[in-house]
Amino acid sequence: MFREVFRDKRQIMTLEQNEEILTKAKAGILSVHGDDGYPYGVPLNFVYANNKLYFHCMPEHGHKLDAIKRDPKVSFSIIYKDDVVKEEYTSYFQSVIVFGRARIVEDVEEKIAMHEILVKKYMPELWEGCYEIFKDRIAWMGVIEVEIDHISGKQAIELAVPGFVLEELRK
Repeated sequence: MFREVFRDKRQIMTLEQNEEILTKAKAGILSVHGDDGYPYGVPLNFVYANNKLYFHCMPEHGHKLDAIKRDPKVSFSIIYKDDVVKEEYTSYFQSVIVFGRARIVEDVEEKIAMHEILVKKYMPELWEGCYEIFKDRIAWMGVIEVEIDHISGKQAIELAVPGFVLEELRK
């Protein structure tokens, strides 16, 4: 159902490597089936927890929320590392793509749990005070959960194989 990653000078990453990037990365691009058949990709912060992705959004409408209501299939892309190596006319990169199905979280307790994870990831020192400030607002905040169907990741072979020499690949 999902295509294999094209390898060329790249190495497919393991599930553990993909999950490490999903845990550490701070932003990615959520792509949905947008208005009038156009794809819509929006950069946003996210949390990876419980083998799912979580985002916050407007509570009732907005481009991504409206698109998810029409079609829950989404993809989420992360470029985690992208170091240009001029001498080799290339970049040393790591990237992950997730395919899944989004749902709008309605349960207030789930929303609170997601916001706790989100704040602890981005501003851990603020969680205690943050919860008290936002506890009355969390009920109306929008939260999207993505159940993951497929993860793929690839990286420059130079990152995967210590001491790798590009000339070896050209032979």
